[in-house]
Amino acid sequence: MSARLGSAAAAAKFVGSGSANGLKNCALLSGPAVRIRLPLRSSTGPLVVDAKKTRRMAISCSKGGEEVKKLTYKDAGVDIDAGSELVRRIAKMAPGIGGFGGLFPLGDSFLVAGTDGVGTKLKLAFETGIHDTIGIDLVAMSVNDIVTSGAKPLFFLDYFATGHLDVDLAEKVIKGIVDGCQQSECALLGGETAEMPGFYPNGEYDLSGFAVGIVKKDEVIDGKNIGIGDVLIGLPSSGVHSNGFSLVRRVLSQSGLSLKDQLPGNNGKAVTLGEALMAPTVIYVKQVLDIISKGGVKGIAHITGGGFTDNIPRVFPSGLGANIFSHSWDIPPVFKWIQEAGGIEDAEMRRTFNMGIGMVLIVTKEASERILAEHQPSNSAYLIGEVVPGEGVKFV
Repeated sequence: MSARLGSAAAAAKFVGSGSANGLKNCALLSGPAVRIRLPLRSSTGPLVVDAKKTRRMAISCSKGGEEVKKLTYKDAGVDIDAGSELVRRIAKMAPGIGGFGGLFPLGDSFLVAGTDGVGTKLKLAFETGIHDTIGIDLVAMSVNDIVTSGAKPLFFLDYFATGHLDVDLAEKVIKGIVDGCQQSECALLGGETAEMPGFYPNGEYDLSGFAVGIVKKDEVIDGKNIGIGDVLIGLPSSGVHSNGFSLVRRVLSQSGLSLKDQLPGNNGKAVTLGEALMAPTVIYVKQVLDIISKGGVKGIAHITGGGFTDNIPRVFPSGLGANIFSHSWDIPPVFKWIQEAGGIEDAEMRRTFNMGIGMVLIVTKEASERILAEHQPSNSAYLIGEVVPGEGVKFV
């Protein structure tokens, strides 16, 4: 195994504040945490839109006159309920688990940490040969989690494991990680390269990543002040991002299409299924921190495994839920193809995929007006719902 570590001095220079010794001490902190909120463990281990331009998701259970087998995430080998049960059991041993990032007290601030991988999207990277963006996905999954607390990412570390080290391939993967760190303005502090003969098939590898950020204690976004009448702002995704690929791969197999075939129903745009599915995850750090800096943000949910159904309620106080406006944003063609080719029910789609919305902010009505006006030219924010009495998420 070969560790890749940077110096604390280099990290201090990159971040632009604090002494090298101070950053070193932050990296080596140990001891009991006052408050721990680790990310949900998954078993896979933006202006109001004209309603005339959108439509409710349709379910098609036929293809060329043939019946399409209705698929679920569980059929593809992923049990979200089992993952949720594991979180409940772990919470008994470490109370407070369930948030998007873990908070560790440091003076008048919290260090916020998150860890994740990219799941079976790696299988498509192996099949398509697209390796230079998978690192962006890796960074995105962690920094998007910790920014939900209002934290600015400070540094990132990666773990790259393979059976036989292909230096050229590894360089492409790590280049993507560097790109992701640049997009989120954090330092790539180091990582681990593990060459493990006989453990991985030739040409394959595994990835995981770890991000740490910081936020003032009096500026933490935790959802506690969310109230009836607040609204939900959705930030658009680039596609499937890095969740649900076990089901995607099952749908692809059932569809009879290959990754080189054109994405059906893509409004005449020439994009292969491989290109559409491998589109890198959006890194929302700059956009979200800018919105937060202007006030009115009460809660933030990163829409990953569990989709809308499981992720949005994680930031709501007890007794409150959300109504999602089904016609309020355009659902990308890739999700329409997945649903039709797999005969997947609406509820299953919403609990598995982001459906075109990768991040949800719960804000005051006043803040929503400002956010929507500022994002009108690019359609990079949508009004997608409202806070209501009750529990869970309903689509209206």
